[in-house]
Amino acid sequence: MGLDKFTYDNGIVRKFGIATMLWGVVGMLVGVIIATQLFAPALNFGIPYLTFGRIRPLHTNAVIFAFVGNAIFMGIYHSLQRLCKARMFSDMLSTFHFWGWQLIIVAAAISLPLGLTTSKEYAELEWPIDIAITLVWVAFGINMFGTIIKRRESHMYVAIWFYIATWVTVAVLHIVNSIELPVAFMKSYPIYAGVQDALVQWWYGHNAVAFFLTTPYLGLMYYYLPKAANRPVYSYRLSIIHFWALIFIYIWAGPHHLLYSALPDWAQSLGTVFSIMLIAPSWGGMINGLLTLRGAWDRVREDAILKFMVVAITAYGMATFEGPMLSLKNVNALAHFTDWIVSHVHVGALGWNGFLTFGILYWLIPKLYNTNLHSKKLANLHFWIGTLGIVFYASSMYWSGVTQSLMWKQFTPLGVLQYPNFLETVLQIVPMYVIRAIGGTLYLGGMIIMVYNLGMTIKAGKFVAEEPAEAPALIKPKDQFKKGSRHRWLEGRPIQFLVASLVVILIGGIVEFVPTFLVQSNIPTIASVKPYTPLELEGRDLYIREGCVSCHSQLVRPFRSETERYGEYSKAGEYVYDHPFLWGSKRTGPDLHREGGKYPNQWHYLHMENPRSMSPGSLMPPYPWLLENSLDVSNLESKINVMRSLGVPYADGYENQALSDLNSQAEIIALDLQKSGVPAEPDKEIIALIAYLQRLGTDIKGNQTASTNGTVK
Repeated sequence: MGLDKFTYDNGIVRKFGIATMLWGVVGMLVGVIIATQLFAPALNFGIPYLTFGRIRPLHTNAVIFAFVGNAIFMGIYHSLQRLCKARMFSDMLSTFHFWGWQLIIVAAAISLPLGLTTSKEYAELEWPIDIAITLVWVAFGINMFGTIIKRRESHMYVAIWFYIATWVTVAVLHIVNSIELPVAFMKSYPIYAGVQDALVQWWYGHNAVAFFLTTPYLGLMYYYLPKAANRPVYSYRLSIIHFWALIFIYIWAGPHHLLYSALPDWAQSLGTVFSIMLIAPSWGGMINGLLTLRGAWDRVREDAILKFMVVAITAYGMATFEGPMLSLKNVNALAHFTDWIVSHVHVGALGWNGFLTFGILYWLIPKLYNTNLHSKKLANLHFWIGTLGIVFYASSMYWSGVTQSLMWKQFTPLGVLQYPNFLETVLQIVPMYVIRAIGGTLYLGGMIIMVYNLGMTIKAGKFVAEEPAEAPALIKPKDQFKKGSRHRWLEGRPIQFLVASLVVILIGGIVEFVPTFLVQSNIPTIASVKPYTPLELEGRDLYIREGCVSCHSQLVRPFRSETERYGEYSKAGEYVYDHPFLWGSKRTGPDLHREGGKYPNQWHYLHMENPRSMSPGSLMPPYPWLLENSLDVSNLESKINVMRSLGVPYADGYENQALSDLNSQAEIIALDLQKSGVPAEPDKEIIALIAYLQRLGTDIKGNQTASTNGTVK
């Protein structure tokens, strides 16, 4: 049989590799900045675009979608060609994918600091960018499946299974979670509200971790670890069990992010049960990876690449054990809303994603440039500095999380909260925030060493843009679909594999979504809960713009320590008009769901102008621009119309009256402030934000719903 001669496209691999290094440094740098702002808020220099709330999503998006995303594409474009013995299906689609993805990253880097955000964690980008993501993802899928279909290997290697599951699941997650109605260019409201929005968001958020940060990296592990160790994968059968069990179980676990919330108990229980089950396939993959190193462990002492990969797989094992433990209600009650979760997330991101990426880069770049790594000593230095950075970061956040949670829950012998002032619990953990920033700086320093080391490697080598290869033409597999060879049959048929993966990942989502959306008793309504007034609606959008949800939750859990501190626990029916939900996932500041009526308008005005004037020692940044900026009401009519189309009961034609009602309520608040000696003007943004804050949690207090002002019919 003759051999086909062809070339591998290394150019696209190099582009994604360089982008990985560039965005990795940028993402980690922003992380160090916001970590420092937590104990030194003045480091935003009074600039709105640099405040914690606005650039925290910039950090998460840069690390997840820019750093990790580019690393995924780098690894897939390199490994897929070799696993399929074929050049990528289309060079044009490869180029479109690369530049399209970079433009999306740039759009995120511009829009998020401007406050243009949906506020939904890991899905903050507004609708025009969501559409661009969809187009680029489809182009990537066509290119990937075109390559798989024209392959010269009869069966698909395990890495390709994970690539397929990644593509199809991320497509489903992105589309379902991003369904929203535009209000204007770069402003939209999700079609889901309250509890339903929370369920969809954390189904997406949890599985973004699963299918963007985990499954593609498992595919990369199955390809690059055997290459680096020069050993075959330990167990083919274990990889089959690992793959199918993982993608089936993972999709069910999202509700464990909403324990003790207003989500129905049955959904919370499903999330817990499947999270515990998830340990088995996750550790199956970890064991398969570590045992692949059998006979090569002696090399780990000297080989920096293997060191990075071993620690990465170990971090994967730690994170996938800790995650299920955190889904237990008793552990979750202690850890949720604290820095413990921050530590858990960063063990995965810095250890699993970061270190596996570094190992791959150190292995791949010298091969692309047909040379040796510039300095093995620098690579080892990077490894130890990075490891030390993770230890500093994770240990300080574990300590901080446990400390703060215990302080939140501590009662005196007289039965009252020992630390009723939330600020006391924050100031206690400031030293941990400093240690965290040091850990992040060490990790960033290691990355800069890597960039220098690989830069010198590139300089010394000669890039092989078109790598020659040859392979015999594809012989169609003749496996029969029968017991004992069914998976072998499936491995030779990419379309059937795609369909099977799609069916498996859809089951969990359908079982959880359908009852929550269709059974009315799951979300009991409350008659006294009314839609937001136009001014409150504008204030809510300011709350979203400033990223307040990054530090403040709006979910009082049914614990005595929380009802004593904040008031009545939160009910599902209170959120029925919340597009989007704003429960948050971290309490750097106190919960705000019962904030309405707690303080006078004057307190809020002065607190936003300078938080330390009202709360001495506060670490919250000031927001003086809210006192100076005039409220933009140009989209008010559209907002009312969109909300009505989403089911919020504004009367027909109310959009024509909304501005008048907004001005009337603003005048009342401004007059109250002026009586208190505050020179407030009714057309400023601060007035709208105060209106929103004063409304929070008041609907269920019966006679305290005056903020609706009788204007909403």
